[in-house]
Amino acid sequence: HVMIRVALVGVGGYAGQEALRLVLGHPRLELAGLFGSSDTAGKPLAEVVPTFRGLTSETIRETSASSITETDAEIAILATSHELSMRLAPELIAAGIKVFDLSGAFRLSDASLYPTFYGFTHETSDLLSAAIYGLPELVGDSIKEAKLVSVPGCYATSVILPVAPLVREGVLDTSRPVIVDATSGVSGAGRAANARTSYCEVSQSAYGVGFHRHTPEMAQYTGVDIIFTPHLGPYERGILSTIHADVEPGVTRDRVVKALESAYMDQPFVRVLPAGQWPTVNGVRHTNMIDIGVHVDERRHHLILISAIDNLLKGASGQGIQAINAHFGWDQRLGLLPGAWA
Repeated sequence: HVMIRVALVGVGGYAGQEALRLVLGHPRLELAGLFGSSDTAGKPLAEVVPTFRGLTSETIRETSASSITETDAEIAILATSHELSMRLAPELIAAGIKVFDLSGAFRLSDASLYPTFYGFTHETSDLLSAAIYGLPELVGDSIKEAKLVSVPGCYATSVILPVAPLVREGVLDTSRPVIVDATSGVSGAGRAANARTSYCEVSQSAYGVGFHRHTPEMAQYTGVDIIFTPHLGPYERGILSTIHADVEPGVTRDRVVKALESAYMDQPFVRVLPAGQWPTVNGVRHTNMIDIGVHVDERRHHLILISAIDNLLKGASGQGIQAINAHFGWDQRLGLLPGAWA
């Protein structure tokens, strides 16, 4: 079968490294070139990321639309900053390269939200409406036509997958906001040095209270008002989200579980746990899974959902590969789960 050539941009960061690991192990993807920042350009990858010693002899190239186009790549995975993705994507698409963007540059359909939530003014807002949201469980076949796929935020994935089907099925009382408290491992903060994430300083703590950038994304794709508080956890990777919602009178745990199971019946990466079992960060680490636990307090008409994902996989690069698989009509498990048909 034909191999699809992939340019990987932003290989110095955690998501970029995970994406490379997945591309190298994928039966239908072939690495066309690696691109990084000016301070890594010209260096062998093994020098910048020692885990890849002996696995690839690639040298990192300087990032530009022209250098990416020269590789004859059919796809570019952008593990880059929001602003860099915003600038690169239109040029790559114009050159006939399909873009799978792991940044937030194209996640929100309303350009006016970018200055508030992402801290920059969106200069390619015409592309926002063309971008397909890269959550295969939610968007179905529309991803097959996409030239630009905006891969969801990590926290957003952990909330949208459990909540969206329940809004759709009329299970939630949507006159009340859904309240989310979530904790991410330190890799979610990226690789750049920062006192808050340094070895001796890292501590369970809230941040971005009241205005985290994933909040409007959650509201857009669940269809319900969300109050979201993220936390930093003193561990390496993984997200645990605790989601509180009011349900319509008479809604039972069974009804909630049925709604989730019917929405995700054919989806290999969603696991709804049996009664009394709760997701853990360790239960999803190094996988592309989302685990969902459900508790309903019928007396109070209150629902508690617990979800867990690996922020670098289902929260970023694994989801990107899953979206590429879905785009080409391949088995979504390809390169992510054993037993997939190639």
